[in-house]
Amino acid sequence: MKKIIFSFLLLFSLYGEKTSAQAENNIIDEVIWVVGDESILRSEVEEQRLRAQYEGTPIQGDPYCVIPEQMAIQKLYLHQAILDSVVVSESTVNSQVESRLNYFIAQIGSKEKMEEYFKKNTTELREDLRDMIRDQQIIQQMQQKLIGDIKSTPAELRRYINQLPADSIPTVPSEVELQIVSFEPPVPIEETNRIKERLRGFTDRINSGNTEFSVLARLYSEDTESAKRGGELGFMGRGQLVPEFAAVAFNLSDPKKVSRIVQTEFGYHIIQLIEKRGDRINCRHILLKPRISITEKENAIRSLDSITNLIRSDKMTFEQAVLAFSQDKNTVMNAGLMLNSKTGTSKFEYQDLPAEVAKTVYDMNVGEISKPFGMIDPSTNKEVVAVVKVKSKVGNHTANLTDDYQMLKAFYENKKKEEFLNNWIIKKQKETYISIDPAWKNCKFEYPGWIKE
Repeated sequence: MKKIIFSFLLLFSLYGEKTSAQAENNIIDEVIWVVGDESILRSEVEEQRLRAQYEGTPIQGDPYCVIPEQMAIQKLYLHQAILDSVVVSESTVNSQVESRLNYFIAQIGSKEKMEEYFKKNTTELREDLRDMIRDQQIIQQMQQKLIGDIKSTPAELRRYINQLPADSIPTVPSEVELQIVSFEPPVPIEETNRIKERLRGFTDRINSGNTEFSVLARLYSEDTESAKRGGELGFMGRGQLVPEFAAVAFNLSDPKKVSRIVQTEFGYHIIQLIEKRGDRINCRHILLKPRISITEKENAIRSLDSITNLIRSDKMTFEQAVLAFSQDKNTVMNAGLMLNSKTGTSKFEYQDLPAEVAKTVYDMNVGEISKPFGMIDPSTNKEVVAVVKVKSKVGNHTANLTDDYQMLKAFYENKKKEEFLNNWIIKKQKETYISIDPAWKNCKFEYPGWIKE
């Protein structure tokens, strides 16, 4: 299924400019494919090949066969989307455009370097990305419209699994379900005052004109990703920022001014406005995190050890301990049950757990409670102390309908969807006018029906 739906990622790598690709490689442009009313140019294929090469994107096969075929499949979906009046939300498109631009800036280092790399200004890049992402979303919606009603009954699934060869049934890796009690050791007031005084010093240096905000962010901010960009976060809506940060950032109006110190779950910040655009804002920030002393950490571990002793002696349940002591906002209202953001379930493969947790629970048994340990909370990147209880544990095994029904159901339905889309492409090939330049026909296409005798 991923092969069908996500093969367009290569096609959508619009990182460059057709005209520059032509000029640099002395390409004389020509139409090499015609699909319906749409043409595919040699320069377009060459551009995609070069960009895949620059970005290290692997192409399985001859790029001069693979790329135009994928472009042709794209055109089949887009044409069907026009017939079916499939549209996408422009606000969603714009949001993803800004996210992609922010990603580029983060990877390359700055907006100026990004423009130099792509040989385009930000406005041109934004327009290219908008077209790319709009088409990508249209194709995904068109595919979903085609396969959205494909379901399976228990009887169908059972017949399918029973007729599969044993070596074709998926293997389920080891998984574990965990409950957690975690809390953050208290930060001494002296440490909080130290952090605030340091941020006030940064503000004074910026306001006096002695130092640029971006320079201080690169040198001192503990938000390592934005620090690479001089503290710049990129355009974000209010809902993308934690409330305390958003409340201050969206009230800024003078790009020359620095905000008051803002406390969030991540630490302490100062903020500088770069630009407002409608309901979105671009700003810089410097983040400093208070340090937890060894003494406070040891005290927290001793306190947590006392709590686990109460649980082990049946004077308190683990669930009661969660409600009374845990500060993990993601699990406290769920009896401490950890949720896997990757799958949306409570089951984790060991590789998906925080390293400290995985190491702790690997040799534990179901129902066992760990000793207190220190870890970095993945949601806040702050140091906490925790204990975990193993709720369930399943070793590596061949999937079966009793234990892995939902996984096998998804496996079967994805197979049905993949088969449907394959057949749909073959059908559209027969119904669509297709012409390929003879010099581009000598290919082993995934779908041979492009060439009509």
